[in-house]
Amino acid sequence: MSRSRLFERLGASARVTVVSAPPGSGKTALLRSWIGAAGLAERAAWVAVERGERDPQRFWLSVADALRRTVPGAALVRALSAAPDLDGWAVAERLLKDLAPLADRTWLVIDDLHELGSDETRRQLELLVMRAPDALRVVLATRHDLRLGLHRLRLEGELTELRAADLRFSLAEARELLAAAGVQLGEPVLGMLYERTEGWAAGLRLAALSLAGHDDQDRFAAEFSGSERTVAEYLLAEVLERQTEEVRRLLLRTSMLERVSGPLADTLTGGSGGQRVLENLEEANAFVVALDAARSWFRYHHLFAGLLQRELRRTDPGEVTALHQVASRWFAGHGFTVEAVRHAQAARDWDLAGRLLTDHWPGLYLGGQAATIHELLAGFPASAPAADAELAALAAADQLAQGSLEEAERYLALAELGSASMPAGRRGRMQLLLRVVGLLLARQRGDLPAVVEEARRLQAAAEAPDAARSSLGEDLRTLALINLGIAEYGAARFEGAEPHLEQGVALARRIGRPYLEFTGLTYQAAIEVSRSYTRGAERGRQAVELAERHGWTDEPAASIAYQTLGGALTGQGRPEEAEPWVQRAERTVRPDAEPAAGVRVHSVRGLLELARGRDAEAMAAFRAAERRAGFSPHRTTW
Repeated sequence: MSRSRLFERLGASARVTVVSAPPGSGKTALLRSWIGAAGLAERAAWVAVERGERDPQRFWLSVADALRRTVPGAALVRALSAAPDLDGWAVAERLLKDLAPLADRTWLVIDDLHELGSDETRRQLELLVMRAPDALRVVLATRHDLRLGLHRLRLEGELTELRAADLRFSLAEARELLAAAGVQLGEPVLGMLYERTEGWAAGLRLAALSLAGHDDQDRFAAEFSGSERTVAEYLLAEVLERQTEEVRRLLLRTSMLERVSGPLADTLTGGSGGQRVLENLEEANAFVVALDAARSWFRYHHLFAGLLQRELRRTDPGEVTALHQVASRWFAGHGFTVEAVRHAQAARDWDLAGRLLTDHWPGLYLGGQAATIHELLAGFPASAPAADAELAALAAADQLAQGSLEEAERYLALAELGSASMPAGRRGRMQLLLRVVGLLLARQRGDLPAVVEEARRLQAAAEAPDAARSSLGEDLRTLALINLGIAEYGAARFEGAEPHLEQGVALARRIGRPYLEFTGLTYQAAIEVSRSYTRGAERGRQAVELAERHGWTDEPAASIAYQTLGGALTGQGRPEEAEPWVQRAERTVRPDAEPAAGVRVHSVRGLLELARGRDAEAMAAFRAAERRAGFSPHRTTW
């Protein structure tokens, strides 16, 4: 394939180019196709280092022969023959002397440089690279970086570096590669295959070879993984079997993790030095990727992880459950609740998973992770909430977030019924759960007195000794204040709402609860717009910016900010600018979860259509608001 974006970088004027990437990244194919496309066949000396090469003489003979086969080098480089006393240092000096008059641009390409096992030979090569004449360009292809003193060239701007991320195929290139093999996939399936291979050239090529003769290409592509035979054989031979027993053990016993750290690896292997092993693997481009600048967390390439998991199940199937349990407790002990719950579920330790999720639910919910909670609850057996009062309470809150009032009420009844028989040590937390869920239920019903009552109860709970001594007390106090403000807003008592919202937003900001701050800001904006379109829009934009920063742009609360912005711009006589915000409000509103928001979004649409002079469309929107306001007799609109 012609990869012009990489060809341009290879042809740049830097004296040395390093291509460093994992096996199967397409380094050799890239360099050969670049030489062909650029017409460099007669001016490029190609040296392929033999596997495990430790003979300096053999390496230097191959370098000299390759240079002599180029047109410019044929006239300059003297013939070199094997001899018992042939010294690599002398050869490097001789080549430098021979090449000194070189005037025509010539390339020395050394492929598989990582196979050069002699430190002394690498130092000799460094001498040649650093002192080569300006007309000689050196390209080094390797699976991992080697110590060649290239940092000096980097500082001088004389080093071009192509790494794994650069060689990774784009989605368009992946499509082209598959098409060249006669494989045509639908976009969703192609996207899945691309994500799984992470643009790895060999993975895509192996997939293309397998797909070309497959009857159901879409199904095969969707299931393509590290356990697929051709991929597994390649990764086994090129990566896993090259590692020491210590490294293989670490890779296998950590393969079921989405991310791994050195201390966690040590816990799972019962050894030490995990951090060093992971760093070395990442430096060696062995399908291990650092996730942060400090290199404290790593992950495995998706296909490599699939292979490792298959090997673990094959070689030690009895350990899989125990490893998940150990990982769950480690993550829980280090404050990573979501991963702790997932590994407990993978171990089918439902009691541990349920206790972890229940204990940390307030923090997850108040942190704006309702979608994550929904996913974790889906990981339990369908019968679990009915058998566990605490899970039933969480399921009630989840159903409210999904807009299912009847299911929420059913689960809440199960939770209240089961709470009476709970162990004494967990009853206090259970009562707090029921209070929070009761508050959410009252809001969805539009029952303003009940919202106020439940919020007051939460305020009292926040003052209890156990809560007051922990961060939970401030969380509950913030939640209560903001909901008191929302209730006052719903009753159109704006002067009563403002102090609660102001205190709640300030407290949320102080304790680091951006989701509560975001929720409070949306209602502050909705109040402000009734007095000043400009100030209302400004407060609405603050809420939207916070939502964008944390990924809450599709949350129901965001719809209120969008409505506010749309309404403010409409009121300022700027309907064209208002339209995108109203559309976003319509996309994100969940009328069943927030009845009042459903009414308001229709009303804002009606005002916008009136401003445009579209009377019929405005009337249709106002009628929709009216229907939404009265669609259920037990709800009030606010």
